[in-house]
Amino acid sequence: METEILHGNYHRAVLLKESIDALNIQPDGIYVDVTMGAAGHTREILSRLTTGKLYAFDQDQDAWKNAPVDPRFTLIKENFGDAKNWLRFNGVKKINGLLADLGVSSHQFDTAERGFSFRFDGPLDMRMNHKGSLTAEKIVNEYDVDAMIKIFRVYGEVEKPHVAAHKIVAARPIHTTHELIRVLVGDDEWKEHHQFLAKVFQSLRIEVNQEMQVLENLLSQLPDLLEDHGRAVVISYHSLEDRMVKSFFRSGNIEDQQTKDFFGNLIRPLKPLNAKPILPSAEEIEMNSRARSAKMRIAEKIS
Repeated sequence: METEILHGNYHRAVLLKESIDALNIQPDGIYVDVTMGAAGHTREILSRLTTGKLYAFDQDQDAWKNAPVDPRFTLIKENFGDAKNWLRFNGVKKINGLLADLGVSSHQFDTAERGFSFRFDGPLDMRMNHKGSLTAEKIVNEYDVDAMIKIFRVYGEVEKPHVAAHKIVAARPIHTTHELIRVLVGDDEWKEHHQFLAKVFQSLRIEVNQEMQVLENLLSQLPDLLEDHGRAVVISYHSLEDRMVKSFFRSGNIEDQQTKDFFGNLIRPLKPLNAKPILPSAEEIEMNSRARSAKMRIAEKIS
């Protein structure tokens, strides 16, 4: 499960060398970073290009100031769930590689008014795109019990999700992160309930930003986007994301339903290049706590 950062850097790129090496970058190729953030991965990709081009996505206006100023670089200020259409709008039909570093940046966690963290008192927001209409406050105050139970169970794997949902409904209205915490765990020290609160907040954030649907949309576009032998590299931070990526890379669909040809060979558009996820080293985790839950998977377009 994704965990919160306990230091104040904007964001430190996770599995930086491993992920960029995995892209097998061609200096004249076309690449996409669908989660620019602090531009750590973005700048490393650029450093390996000569005449190539890099397109990056980020819908969070706080991140836009991190964009490199480089004629080879284009920032698309949109959600990456519609990457294929936005790339075509920019004249790009095929790419040589795509990187997705999923989850929430340290900056987003550490900015109280964004509402992502239970460590700070702030509005129940959690929008990655400031223009989005759905907020965590709207979910907490307007979703019915059954819908909230489903969110907690599916997106956070919360134990006894019905208990949390009924507590919330009984205490409405709830407007801030710390009001929500008091409803859920009373006046106890939040550190005693760290894992539970992290799961609840993760559930709300995923629902607010429709993160699983956006990831599914991105994965479904990879076969059309990638050139033959082009690569997709995805870094995920919780089991829901990793399972979806693993299933799509292995079977070509998120249900992991495998089909085979006459000779017993799997029919799939991508070939996974690592059977087990690549994990950060102990040294990286020591330097960057966000890396603790990271899992990286690599796939290549089959010609």
